[in-house]
Amino acid sequence: MRHHFASRLAFVALATLGLASCAQTGMQGHDPSMHAAHMAGAAPGAAPGEDRRQPVRFPAPMREHTLANMRDHLLALQQIQAALAQERFDQAADLAEGQLGMSSLALHGAHEVAPFMPEGMRDAGTAMHRSASRFAVAARDAAALGDLRPALSALAELTATCVACHASYRLE
Repeated sequence: MRHHFASRLAFVALATLGLASCAQTGMQGHDPSMHAAHMAGAAPGAAPGEDRRQPVRFPAPMREHTLANMRDHLLALQQIQAALAQERFDQAADLAEGQLGMSSLALHGAHEVAPFMPEGMRDAGTAMHRSASRFAVAARDAAALGDLRPALSALAELTATCVACHASYRLE
């Protein structure tokens, strides 16, 4: 079982290095508009680059604040993966709860931005925060039980909430 656990940790470490590499290069040469039709659920034959995500208009300062929060969330996900790769499960749990979980709502000013969000976007945000809190519990369990699978599953669920929201909404 320990070998299986080490193999999974090696995989998480490689995935983390891949994310860090992408962040470090800034995805130079990558054209996100190439993915817009796919991410926005465009029908086959839709015009290339057509973005069907629902636009959400925030006042300029609130838009910048929200975009900075999302970059912070992405950084937290990278740090969580790095902590998992180093078998620092409690650190991963602390990062998840403190930066992304239900405990982080005041830190990010969630009550200030929520009124500008459509209901579905608010629901997606709440789902993300709840998923992060569930991941934190699963990460602590991994430390006690030596089984990383539930934590990885919870991390995948957390990341899926981000993907779903970004596929449905875009800030303007």
